[in-house]
Amino acid sequence: MERVPVGAEQKVVGAAAGTRRRTSATTALLTCAMAFSMMQLFLLGALGPRLVDELDVSPTVLGLTTTIGFGAAAVLSPVGGRVVDRVGPRSCLVALLFVSAVALALIGSAPGVGLLLAAVALGGLPQALANPATNKAILATVPPQRRGSVTGMKQSGVQLGAFAAGLPLAALAGVAGWRGAVWTAAAAAAGAALWAARGLPADAPPVSAGPRSSLVPRGAIAWLAVFSLLLGCGIASVNTYLALYGTQRLGLGPTAAGALVAVLGVAGVAGRVGWSKVAGHPRRAVWLPGGLAAGSVAAALLLAGASFVHPLAWVAAVAVGVFAVAANAVSMVLVMQRAAPGRAGQDSALVSAGFFAGFAVGPPLFGLLAESGHYGPGWVLVAGEFAGACAVAVCWAVRDRREARA
Repeated sequence: MERVPVGAEQKVVGAAAGTRRRTSATTALLTCAMAFSMMQLFLLGALGPRLVDELDVSPTVLGLTTTIGFGAAAVLSPVGGRVVDRVGPRSCLVALLFVSAVALALIGSAPGVGLLLAAVALGGLPQALANPATNKAILATVPPQRRGSVTGMKQSGVQLGAFAAGLPLAALAGVAGWRGAVWTAAAAAAGAALWAARGLPADAPPVSAGPRSSLVPRGAIAWLAVFSLLLGCGIASVNTYLALYGTQRLGLGPTAAGALVAVLGVAGVAGRVGWSKVAGHPRRAVWLPGGLAAGSVAAALLLAGASFVHPLAWVAAVAVGVFAVAANAVSMVLVMQRAAPGRAGQDSALVSAGFFAGFAVGPPLFGLLAESGHYGPGWVLVAGEFAGACAVAVCWAVRDRREARA
């Protein structure tokens, strides 16, 4: 039996350790980028009670911030996907974090609703770049066997952002004011931009434009886009109005209501990491969106029940994170498994556009009910949106299995 030289064995072990370190560093950076891409909207949700009082923002206008932010992201996403495919993930991630810092700084400086809404619209650009750039970075730098777990971890960055907004930054707002909390987040985003510029490998030379690809999603990407649209409607309503629901209907103070958002964030991290690992197996992945959407229906109904049994709100926040929030991460794993060659950025952007469109549509509908104090029917509406997502996911899974057998 031929023996491997000791020096060669050490080189192999060292190379493997180096790969793990690089993958861990990349995962941390991508997780950070996802957190800051949506930080401004989580902060507006968590600090909503303070904004309502200090800037004279009505619940309807609070919902409008989400509509503008995600409406801009939905419009910009298809173009953003093309830019990522042509320019590369590093440049786009640096731009994402820098623009996030600028948007947060403007929110913290806003004297009234006008500049606040303009800053939120600017924040649509980081959202449009987030999934295409991070998915492209994973395909370029992460070994195939680890892509599912790394995708789940980086998608959990969104929920880490929710946690940061709902607990430490909301607590800081109680001491330094809501503007101080937002400015702190802006400084952190600027630091992350410098980290991305130093920590990511250089992009390959820009590719030529070539023939224009279709902006209409097809096949699995189309099904995932519709699923994400309905899922986004429900998740956005929860993110935007959960804290306000806590203060207006459940008798919670502003900090405790912000903690509801933090609990959702922690549960979302666990759900995204855990379910994305499961989705790393393609045969299992196709059935996961439907099951997670079904769990989301139950979570929304628990929120409705919290009007009568207040502690149910905490259980519901955990359930929304474990099921609804995790379902979005699973859809990103499926995109990378099903994306056409050279179109990972574009296909990620098309699915993200559906999700962002849902985020733009959901809160205004809920806001009309919240304005008149009808939170119960609002949560039933959210349950219906999740049920629609479940139906789409199940239909696609059945069709996909039939085509696989044909």
